[in-house]
Amino acid sequence: MVKIYFWVAVLLGSKGVCAQGNGPGLWGARSAGLGQIGSVLEDDGWAGANNAAALGSLRQPTVGFGAENRYLLPALNTVSVVAAVPLGNRAPATAVANVPAAVAAPDAPRYGVVGITAQRFGGRLYAEQRLGLGYGYRLGTVRLGARVEVLQTSLEGLSSRRVVAASLGGQADIIPRKLTFGATLYNLNQARLAAYQDERVPTVLRAGLAWRASEKVLLLAETEKDVEQDADFKAGLEYQPLSVLALRAGLSSLTSQLTGGVGFRAGQFQLDYAAAWHEALGLSQQLSVAWRREAKQP
Repeated sequence: MVKIYFWVAVLLGSKGVCAQGNGPGLWGARSAGLGQIGSVLEDDGWAGANNAAALGSLRQPTVGFGAENRYLLPALNTVSVVAAVPLGNRAPATAVANVPAAVAAPDAPRYGVVGITAQRFGGRLYAEQRLGLGYGYRLGTVRLGARVEVLQTSLEGLSSRRVVAASLGGQADIIPRKLTFGATLYNLNQARLAAYQDERVPTVLRAGLAWRASEKVLLLAETEKDVEQDADFKAGLEYQPLSVLALRAGLSSLTSQLTGGVGFRAGQFQLDYAAAWHEALGLSQQLSVAWRREAKQP
């Protein structure tokens, strides 16, 4: 009976959601609190795990740790680790026609940024392990990135499967410091998990917009499409009443989930919490913490 309940939870929880269930995964409580939007967020290591292009915005080394639980079931736990390392000294801002250099591209690492990710989901009956390597580079108002991920799935009583999934990502500031477009394509190589019924890792396309209505308000919208499922529309709102405090809310149409969260910044540390409510399965929670080395003053 326990096994039956476990698989019902996994199948329902994965309906319309690619994380987990072999999809791109969900990284960081900030994204989770904003309706699970990941293509347009930037300026932290978790954003680089969701879209490698966001790594190009990082100017300081970053390390993060996260933990998630779904529907209060111990078998649906996720643990994640991310790290990002800029390569080379910061280069002067790139010139862009009719846009001030400081607005077009704040000084970025000369040779881009490398990101490393690791994640484990599941329990004894079923588990997924991921190990990824990404790279992001900023050129003017555009950021480009690529990521390779090794995914291993393990099912009790059956052999494990291991595949490699490649991803591409991009972000562009349509209106610098105001409107940003982002997109990712996960598993562009359509990695195959098993020959039986030609089972493959989901290929997922995400595209979104981020509008900074003011210094304190960020509005987000994203569409996610698995090639074998209906499209999912997501929306999110982030409000910063204080420089060290952020309040978040979001929704996902396909999974009928409402999300919310809060973020705190204390010196070099960023702490984020998110909760999601599924109308059939109940509560999910996620906590993530990140450390970023402060820039040296000239």
